[in-house]
Amino acid sequence: MAAANLQEVVVRLAKEYGEQKPPPLKDPFDFVIYENVSYLVTDEYRWKAFRNLKQTIGLRPEDILSASSDQFRSVVELAGVDKKGRVGKLIRAAQIAMKEFGGKVSSVLELPQKKAVTALKKFPSIGEASAEKIMLFCGKGDELPLESNGLRVLVRIGFGAEEKNYNVMYRNARSAIADQVVRENTWLVSAYLLLRRHGQTICKTSAPFCSKCVVADVCAYGQRKLR
Repeated sequence: MAAANLQEVVVRLAKEYGEQKPPPLKDPFDFVIYENVSYLVTDEYRWKAFRNLKQTIGLRPEDILSASSDQFRSVVELAGVDKKGRVGKLIRAAQIAMKEFGGKVSSVLELPQKKAVTALKKFPSIGEASAEKIMLFCGKGDELPLESNGLRVLVRIGFGAEEKNYNVMYRNARSAIADQVVRENTWLVSAYLLLRRHGQTICKTSAPFCSKCVVADVCAYGQRKLR
């Protein structure tokens, strides 16, 4: 089996899936709200819920904090799993935005990367990978963040190994790809989205479609499955 190269993997995935676009948002707080408005839903459904929130309440922290129960009712209807918890997370995010950032969360874009990530992690549902993704989608940062689907793809290919501890597996995979990452925003965004798409559609948690995988010939897991 040929050794895997991350840049070649990304090229193949781009040919398979075409251009992948992130949500058309540029403000970090918009991304925080986008992450919190729905849970365990498709991207299309999450965007619908986000647009509904924007139209019925607004996206500014002060809009969310002054919203009525009637206004939140339609938000809850589109919240997916954990409907009751969604409103609490939105309110908590707005409170943090006002208390920690004076309502201007975009100020994190002026901070050094590590400090910005730390600041964004104060929000509900925003861990290190999500914070790095927000910075990346806002045009900042030179790391490749990985959500669970993208991480699974890379580990199966051979960048790192399966670990019971998710954080250890995450760090190991990032270390394994460090010298193959193109530290340029457009490439990083594309790589993030393509790896995520591949994990969602082909390299699934259970019953992956290795026979249809465009990187199976350089994937350690795929080669074992196809023997």
